[in-house]
Amino acid sequence: MAKTALIIIDMQMDMQQRIEAGRDHVNGDAPEKITALATAFRAKGHPVLHIRHAENNPASSFHPDAPGYQPMPCAEEAGAEPIFVKNTSSGFASTDLAEYLRSNGIEDLVVTGAVAGFCVNSTVRAGADIGFRMTVVRDAVLGFDLPSANLSAQTIFDVTMAHLEADFARVVDTKTLLAG
Repeated sequence: MAKTALIIIDMQMDMQQRIEAGRDHVNGDAPEKITALATAFRAKGHPVLHIRHAENNPASSFHPDAPGYQPMPCAEEAGAEPIFVKNTSSGFASTDLAEYLRSNGIEDLVVTGAVAGFCVNSTVRAGADIGFRMTVVRDAVLGFDLPSANLSAQTIFDVTMAHLEADFARVVDTKTLLAG
């Protein structure tokens, strides 16, 4: 029987620092939603998996020694929950995530985390492309603006969710997922 896992992507302190700095974003309450989802998954015995982004550059906020690399409280692993450390946008491209999922009979993935237009987007698309059933929890995903392109966080988020829902994933909110 196929199992369902919750995946928490890149909910690291760099994201909290962006929010606190006043960066244009959507779903500032995503950490609370992720906490609720992780609690529910753990209570039902479903796996909770963590993906973290790491950079080799010591000046990067995602360098393993930098404060920005550390997980936000909502993304701290409980017990021996797996942590996959990536250095690419997709959680599949530079990790053994797919092998782990297949060897543990996990076919359905519920995706949360950061950032909507980048790592969440590429991870969901990659997962769908290699045969996993993907669900994105819309209100448990952080999105940020793209000032260099003059695009608001809401615009990027809405377009990203529309693309994912059109061809790669089921998109739901936390309340609906927890009720089901």
